[in-house]
Formats: sequence, C-alpha cells, structure tokens
Amino acid sequence: MSAAGMEIEKANPRPLPQPLTAICAGAALLGVVAFAYGLLTDPQTAWLAFHTNFIYFGTLGQGGLILAAIFCTVGARWPGPYRRIAEGLGAWVPVTAVLSVVGYFGRHFLFEWSREGAAHGKEVWLNDARVYGTDVTILVLLAIWALIFLRTSLRPTLGGGSPGATGFAKNLSERWTSGWKGDRAERDASDAKLGRMAPPMILFFAIGFSLVVFDQVMSMEQMWFSNLFGAYVLWGGIASALSLTAVIAILHRNAPGFEGQISEARMHDAGKLIFAFGIFWLYLFFAQYLVIYYGNLPEETGFLRDRLGPQFLIDKGYTPAAFALSWTDWDFQWSRLSEGWGWISMLVWLFNWIIPFWVLLGQRPKKTVWIAGPVACGVVIGFWLERNLLIWPSVVKGDMFAWLGPIQIGVLLGFVGSFALVFLVYSRVFPSLAVPERS
Repeated sequence: MSAAGMEIEKANPRPLPQPLTAICAGAALLGVVAFAYGLLTDPQTAWLAFHTNFIYFGTLGQGGLILAAIFCTVGARWPGPYRRIAEGLGAWVPVTAVLSVVGYFGRHFLFEWSREGAAHGKEVWLNDARVYGTDVTILVLLAIWALIFLRTSLRPTLGGGSPGATGFAKNLSERWTSGWKGDRAERDASDAKLGRMAPPMILFFAIGFSLVVFDQVMSMEQMWFSNLFGAYVLWGGIASALSLTAVIAILHRNAPGFEGQISEARMHDAGKLIFAFGIFWLYLFFAQYLVIYYGNLPEETGFLRDRLGPQFLIDKGYTPAAFALSWTDWDFQWSRLSEGWGWISMLVWLFNWIIPFWVLLGQRPKKTVWIAGPVACGVVIGFWLERNLLIWPSVVKGDMFAWLGPIQIGVLLGFVGSFALVFLVYSRVFPSLAVPERS
C-alpha cells in the first residue's frame, strides 16, 4: 500500500465558488423555463428531451457511485481524490429517484404501450402500474443505499465534526459523527463496512438498473428486445462517470488540499481505465450488433437500422452469394450514413472509442493534461449523444437532428446546471470533498 493510501483524509469545507454557482443556478432555472415552454408548445419534444437527460444523468450519477464502490470492493488505494470525486457524482442518485416520479406524467408521449396499449402477450409486463411501480421502487432503494454508502465513506473524514462548516452542514456532520471513536478506529470501521456494503450494491445496481433501462429505454420500441441492452447502457454510465471524474480531477489539481494529489501516476491510471472502458463499451455494442446482424429478423434489425442507417445492415432476402460478396468487396457508400441517424452514430463512435483508443494508446498522452482532459471531455459528450441516439429514434424516425432545438438545449442546460449545482453543494459544503491531512 502506498504512503498516499495511508494518509488520513479530512473534510475541506469551502464557500461555493462564484460566479460558477450563480451560473449553474441560472442554467437550472433556464431548464425549468424551457421545459415548461415545451410542455405548452411541443410536449413530445419536451418529454423526449427530459427523458434523454434523465437517463444520461441518472446513469452518470449512479455510475460515479458504482465506480467508488468498485474501488472499495477491490481495495484500490491508488485513486486517492478520484474516489471522492466519483462519490460526489453519486450525490445525484437521490435526485434521479425524484425525477423518475416526474417522468410518470410524460409516459404517453414516450411509450406506445402506455398510449395505445401493450402488444399481445406483453400486457402484464408493459403497463403503467408495473413499470413505474417497479422502477421508482428500484431507484428509491438505490437512493437510500447511496446515502448510507456516502455517510459511511465520509464519516472518517469529518473528524467528529467538520471544522469550518456552518448551519445545516455543521448540524449534519455532527449527526453523522455521533459516537466518534478516533481517526484510526473510524477509518478501519468505515473500510470494513464499505467492504461488506459495496459488492451487493454493485450487484443490485447491475440487476435493478438493468430492469429500469429495459422499461425506460428498450420498451420505447416494445417489439425490440436484447438481453445485453441493460449491461450496454449501464457500462456507458460507468465509463462516462470515469471520464467526468478524470476531468474534474484535472480541474482540481491546484485546488486547496489537492496540491500534488492529481499526479502523473494517477492520471496515467485513470487514462488506462478510460482506454480500457472504451474498448469494452465497443465490445458490448459489437456483441449485440453481431447477433442482430446475422439473425437478420425485422423485429431485431429495425432498431439498429434506424440508428446506423442501411450501411451496416443487409436487407432480409439477400442471397448467400450476395452476402458472401459483401464481405469480400464491401459496398461502402457515404450517402447511406445520411439515412436514419447514421452520422450521429459515427460521432458517437468517434468520441467514445476511436479518439480514446488511438490518442490514449501511449503512456505520455495519458499523463498530459491538455491531451487527457479533452479526450475525457469528448467521452462525456459522446455518451450524451449516445443516450440521444438510444431514445429519440424510437419516436422520431429519420430526422437525425431532432434532438437539436431551443427546447432541447434549454432542458439540457437545466440538467447540466442542476447536476453541477448538486456536485458543488456536496463537495464544498455538504459535507465537503475530503483531502489528505498534511502535518
């Protein structure tokens, strides 16, 4: 174990940064206004924009918490502040549970089975009571688990009460540290409890959130299904959380208490994970795509054809000779990418796999701030585009720029501002981002 891994961490309360906090609050308010305006003028667009960002930021926040849980499960000591930043992203998890209730009121604009009734044989599974009763319950349980996890993880850093905290934050830290037993004892107790808590939380997330994804995303096209879809979407959330954690770590490298903590060694480790996670994400996509490709059934291929266009699929009825020829002399046409959402899919591949793979292939780019930072930012943006790609074509066919517009951008800014505001409040005040104590 490294010396850094043995350091005692302490809470580091600081005032909310200005004008950043005001900008985030303004963006959140703008999002509410844009959503309200959309409900009055174009409710389907408003709800699609809401749903896309609900899924993206929901998987992003939960992915951050699971990333921290993975560090605890494997006993990783190298992450240092990366783990604390990932936990800060997890502060959004309770908000996701609240927003899931809001989403109930837009179900008729999103789901054909809610608006017109489920397909024959799916009535028991696809109905409002079952879907939202199950999903809201799962998200509430994940929110409760997140709060317990964060409290357990942060208790040793509060030192019997976070010095410098005031008001509600001070009262909270005092409640969270009642019966304080000393730094070493509290840290050992926290590590032991987290070691028992993290693995089942990861398992429940994998099963429970997969079910949420099946209900909230896959059922938007109720005749299409894939057993791998839940893992694919969840892994995207973890990969985007890792990338955002890396970006925030870079931005904090000169923050009080973090001097020397965002080292080249840690950046190299984070870069290797971004590199590997991108490869695994593409593997999950290809494993799903390959089975659908050679199965070549209309109820399977339609989902991918709407998103990739005809370039990457062969029409049913192709002769064996034509099929064999397609592999020896691939008939590639750029114009085919203009059908469906082909060009958006290419952007997703560019941001999430092509750039991270080729740029982060060597050691030096992973350790270089001006290289690793933009690549990680690209991954964060790429997965937001990918969430749009999963949701919008299920309702809007053929218009690959349907996700762009004043309502859509306004709702996005609202989610970005709210997410950033939650992170800032959590990391600066409630109870505050922990940093190593220096003698």
